[in-house]
Amino acid sequence: MIVASPKSITELKSIIEGHRKVLFVGCGTCVTVCLAGGEREVSISSYAIRMARRLDRNPVEILQITIERQCDNEFLKELAAPASEAEAIVSFGCGAGVQAIAERFPGKPVYAALNTQFLGVLEQQAVWTEKCMGCGDCMLAHFGGICPVTRCAKRLLNGPCGGSTETRCEVDPDRPCAWQLIYERLKSIGQLGRLEEVVPPKDWSTAWYGGARKIVRREHQV
Repeated sequence: MIVASPKSITELKSIIEGHRKVLFVGCGTCVTVCLAGGEREVSISSYAIRMARRLDRNPVEILQITIERQCDNEFLKELAAPASEAEAIVSFGCGAGVQAIAERFPGKPVYAALNTQFLGVLEQQAVWTEKCMGCGDCMLAHFGGICPVTRCAKRLLNGPCGGSTETRCEVDPDRPCAWQLIYERLKSIGQLGRLEEVVPPKDWSTAWYGGARKIVRREHQV
């Protein structure tokens, strides 16, 4: 899932300082799960901003709504009425959600309330770890389901560097060496022979370097 973290109340207050009536929009999927942009977080931020602005003698009216997905135009229809009443919109979604709302309402300022971090998984309560960089050319089958592009600090594709110590990464001692994890994983599933295969340099043309990417599945279009 997409993992994000909230901007500080101080920063958020500064972003909407010039507006008197603002719509706060939560997202009911990824950012709700990572405790950053769901209905609860929208309510807490709304209350904090109202109080801060009141103390500044610059009151603000905040409308609140949480939709299922901000990145889906079908759900953005729900924002039409409340958006028409507000001077600006604050999205508590990921970067894709912010931009989707901005495209839907071209005449309305749209601001991001969150910092979009990465694609990750929940490791334990309130702890998320990055697992995927969205490089566009998944190689997980070759590495036992562990991604060296994301989890190796040097993005090595043919074994570990010489700096790892006692299974830990030399760049960050708190981080396990990705290649140690790959070795243990391949050993456990009987595929250590994969380590003898030389992996060619990665084709980065499918990654983010070339600008915004687009996927079209014509077989599903109507």
